[in-house]
Amino acid sequence: MEEELEKVYMAAKYGADTIMDLSTGGNLDEIRQAIVKHSPVVLGSVPIYTAAAKQKHFIQMTEKDIFDAIELHAKHGIDYVTVHTGITRKGLQLMNEQGRITDVVSRGGGLLAAWMTHYNRENPLYEGFEQIIEIAQKYELTLSLGDSLRPGCLHDATDNAQLSELKILGEQHRLALKQNVQSMIE
Repeated sequence: MEEELEKVYMAAKYGADTIMDLSTGGNLDEIRQAIVKHSPVVLGSVPIYTAAAKQKHFIQMTEKDIFDAIELHAKHGIDYVTVHTGITRKGLQLMNEQGRITDVVSRGGGLLAAWMTHYNRENPLYEGFEQIIEIAQKYELTLSLGDSLRPGCLHDATDNAQLSELKILGEQHRLALKQNVQSMIE
């Protein structure tokens, strides 16, 4: 905990406008609440890390676990959350057909890709985007729409998988703005 708070103090001291809590171990709720309490700048987080970490094996997380984690982060006072809402089964299919070198670069997107593949289901954050909007409205939460299929190397840049995801993220961004929810694309 002391090390995490020291990072907050140092980041603020040297001019950070925002801090991202990317914690994946320890008592995540306690760490998050302490960072919120002590941070003088805007805070972001990745709720799927919490949903995954609360299971014996991340693949056991449920859709409810994922949405509960988003709401918990908002309740704790996080200003913005990264949610990987644009990675879809179609995007994964395009990625596999193209023979990407680095596949899914994003950790959160990778967790969702593995979950989707394991259960042969669509991304619950894609299907439940309206629920995310409702949480964001309730807590004045800003959405950072995570780009799971961004390229990890030049070979994969602007391939069909990335473009497919970016199109979805653009549509979701516009939908969020129409519903008075601040949104950005990672």
